[in-house]
Amino acid sequence: MSIRSLIVASRSRYALAASTISQATSRAHQHACVPPLLSGLGPLVRAFSSSAAVADVNSGVRVMEGQILPNVYSKGYSTLLAPANEALIPPELLSSKTVWTPDRELGQYEDLVARVTNFHNEDNGFMVLDGDVFDVPIRKDIVHRVVRWQLAKRQQGTHSTKTISEVSGTGRKPYKQKGTGRARHGTLRGCQFRGGATMHGPKPRSHAFKLQKKVRRLGLKIALSARTAEGKLCIFEDLEVPSHKTKNIVQYIKQMDDTKKVLLVDGGDIDKKLKLATKNLHYVNVIPSIGLNVYSILQHDTLVMTREAINRIVERMHTPISR
Repeated sequence: MSIRSLIVASRSRYALAASTISQATSRAHQHACVPPLLSGLGPLVRAFSSSAAVADVNSGVRVMEGQILPNVYSKGYSTLLAPANEALIPPELLSSKTVWTPDRELGQYEDLVARVTNFHNEDNGFMVLDGDVFDVPIRKDIVHRVVRWQLAKRQQGTHSTKTISEVSGTGRKPYKQKGTGRARHGTLRGCQFRGGATMHGPKPRSHAFKLQKKVRRLGLKIALSARTAEGKLCIFEDLEVPSHKTKNIVQYIKQMDDTKKVLLVDGGDIDKKLKLATKNLHYVNVIPSIGLNVYSILQHDTLVMTREAINRIVERMHTPISR
């Protein structure tokens, strides 16, 4: 075969690969994002990783080194899965390094690719989730420590009982010390008498105790990683609603399958319309990103965050701890 024929053949192969990639990318952008939710903390299958993908900044899509971007579908709210039977780029045009690992273990600190939608389920591109925040190994002991710290810190501690000096009553000795045959008493305000004082009872105090900042930060990362692994993290472009009517929020929540309680997290101040729309719904709560905590995440089975909220959370998690 001549050199000219080899050049023509290689050009045709590159053209075929480019057309295949463009078709697959267009199919991925047209796909919807409200599938059934997962349950449990089983192994999570993700289609992309930070070390095995090439990022396209303009389109927000990653193309794997070794495969094309297939007709991507979402199993859950935040992770992308790819079917196994998809056309491949000709192997002679790619490196031999294996980068496609669908059955990977949870908690490998690998970056994830998540679809971005809104209340109307419109496609708004993709977003990369930092692996050191959203793909952390699950540790129940850390979560337990953080939840106990939160509940103890928010306990009011206003319980109070009266001591012998605070109980109303006479200070006179009820009867003489000797000669009556009865027990010796010096006051009727003692704890052994009806209406008397309470000995060693609770007094107003703070129940808070110290917990290391790195443990508190790790607990929040684990809670976010757990919701991501369950497929119950949904990323919205924004939380704008057309009006303050509650029926709009009710309709949006009904579109989410297997959703009982939803936590909406916005980056900055909460929109007044959204605050009024969710005021009468006991299963929908709205908080800013600065107020996101482990206990609130565990109380809600679905977590909805905006782009800005995720960026602020990641920035907060990457800020060095002040000693």
